Amino acid sequence: MTYFPNVGKISFSGNSLKSDLSFRYYNPDEVIAGKTMKDHLRFSVAYWHTFTQDGSDPFGSGTMIRPWNHLKGMDLAKARVEAAFEFFEKLGNPYFCFHDRDIAPEGDTLRETNKNLDVIVSMIKDYMKTSHVKLLWNTANMFTNPRFVHGAASSCNADVFAYAAAQVKKALEIAKELGAENYVFWGGREGYESLLNTDMKFEQENMARFFHMAIDYAKEIGFEGQFLIEPKPKEPTKHQYDFDAATTIAFLKTYDLDKDFKLNLEANHATLAGHTFEHEIRVARIHGLLGSLDANQGDPLLGWDTDEFPTDLYATTLTMYEVLKNGGLGKGGLNFDAKPRRSSFMPDDLFYSHIAGMDSYALGLKVANRLIEDRVFDDFIEERYSSYKEGIGAEIVSDRSSYHISINRCF
Repeated sequence: MTYFPNVGKISFSGNSLKSDLSFRYYNPDEVIAGKTMKDHLRFSVAYWHTFTQDGSDPFGSGTMIRPWNHLKGMDLAKARVEAAFEFFEKLGNPYFCFHDRDIAPEGDTLRETNKNLDVIVSMIKDYMKTSHVKLLWNTANMFTNPRFVHGAASSCNADVFAYAAAQVKKALEIAKELGAENYVFWGGREGYESLLNTDMKFEQENMARFFHMAIDYAKEIGFEGQFLIEPKPKEPTKHQYDFDAATTIAFLKTYDLDKDFKLNLEANHATLAGHTFEHEIRVARIHGLLGSLDANQGDPLLGWDTDEFPTDLYATTLTMYEVLKNGGLGKGGLNFDAKPRRSSFMPDDLFYSHIAGMDSYALGLKVANRLIEDRVFDDFIEERYSSYKEGIGAEIVSDRSSYHISINRCF
């Protein structure tokens, strides 16, 4: 079955724009700063927003028309895999990402759930053998089921902690089997509603125990992917433990996790935290903990996670400026954790949305590289701090042997 019969393989057309369904700026083979665009950007499609979301929001039911939505259960899960790989082949993205509950339905027991996963993972693995697409990262959905009402690793209920650990165990095995380059933890409900009934220190210690268990098990099974934590400030929990990059880095360093984890940062989460995306990336970069990015944008006039496709060229330029300054994203990439608007409900709109995002980041990459080549910011910054290059400034930043000299001259 063909799920997108109106769409052929998306190609680069440049300014000629022979078709609306083509790339104007994203030319995967174009070399910039010694690497191809494809290797710089490492685009990934989010399985959840692209193949499972229905367009519902807090105030309205779903609007999306999808050729697989008449199916249910495992038949629906299998059809989504077929649709996904047709989409990947036509769009040309090199990576995709998923939660465990995106790809297979939850059963009545953990055993049944894992059997469902085994069937779909086997199907995905077969498709990957003949496809260009690879798994950027996978993760476990530990926020949708009512059992996670008080969190997962931070839950006040030990049985829930144990269930979450078993779920991550299976997810890591899937990561190993499918060759995931990363594994992400997103603490959707790792936080609290009220301090009056919360032992914050104990909950954070339990989260650290959970992550150390995951590290140990990954080593045991030989999974070599990068571990990532994705900060989010709020929604649904009022006080999230991974509020932003700085908070998450403090947690990682406190519990001796910073050698094994990096950050997966999302633009819309930065907005919710009151930051810009480039601020969050800079914080992670200067600490050597920038791992991967969820490429979307939020609306500063809305106080929730709108997950829009990125089209702000200023934002994409400053994002890629930070990525280039970081020397790239390593095993990470740019994952489109984004969804079409409720009014863009036709299947082909999925292509238009992704093309807009990919072109926006491709142009951002080109402009950012030019800014670096021309030293537009570097020269200005060096001049701004030039007083620390000589005299008392040089003494202030010198080694501690000159400390008493600098102090005496300052005071």
